[in-house]
Amino acid sequence: MPLDVAGVIAAGLVGSLFGSFLNVCIVRLPVDQSVVRPRSRCPRCGRPIAWFDNVPVLSWLILRGRCRHCRERISVQYPVIEAAVAGMWAAAVWWHGVSLHGLTAAVFGTILLGIAVTDARHYLIPDEYTWGGLALGLLLALRGGLGGLLTAVIGAGIGFALLYAIAWAGERVFREEAMGGGDIKMMTMVGAFVGWKGVLLTLFGGALLGTLVFIPLTIRKRRLVPFGVFLAAAAGITFVFGEAIFRWYGAFLRV
Repeated sequence: MPLDVAGVIAAGLVGSLFGSFLNVCIVRLPVDQSVVRPRSRCPRCGRPIAWFDNVPVLSWLILRGRCRHCRERISVQYPVIEAAVAGMWAAAVWWHGVSLHGLTAAVFGTILLGIAVTDARHYLIPDEYTWGGLALGLLLALRGGLGGLLTAVIGAGIGFALLYAIAWAGERVFREEAMGGGDIKMMTMVGAFVGWKGVLLTLFGGALLGTLVFIPLTIRKRRLVPFGVFLAAAAGITFVFGEAIFRWYGAFLRV
């Protein structure tokens, strides 16, 4: 088997394990529960889930989405998240090879998916994603030496300052909270991965996606806007296609 194919498969398997852990984070972090203890267990009968029933994706399919003991349904979220993260890790190695850049892409995508799903379900972005992601972003930026670290620090600073300014101005204008603290911390983390230009593109993309997708629903049903979902999608697009978008925009301005 060629090395690149083996690397992609191995990355997918590792990613599925991180996807399994991400499921734990999505369920437990919003309610301030430990992601380490207790072991995963059935919410109905309380029986701990054995290791052979906790194999990402495969166990859910074998058990047909039910607990082995009480036959309670197990949410389809679990295999979907595991498969999605496995796919992201495999794609990262496929495009970037077994490299620090590939690892950065995989880690950033995993964090963004956790933020998007958690914010959609709970209207909350836990600090473990944002501050933990910021630390990882700065650490991984060292692959570019001190210059890479400086770019990440500036990006994080711009992400924080810009969102904080928007939140402050919005509160003064509308006399209510216009931007959640989780969004501010999230953009600080995003800035560490995509730099200050990426922060601007992420904000533009997030606002555009939010307007096109969610605002019509909000007007009709008056639902809260989980802005982190759209910021996460825009940040992912920025990380993958940001440089191409900047080149296209630069060429457009010169026309």
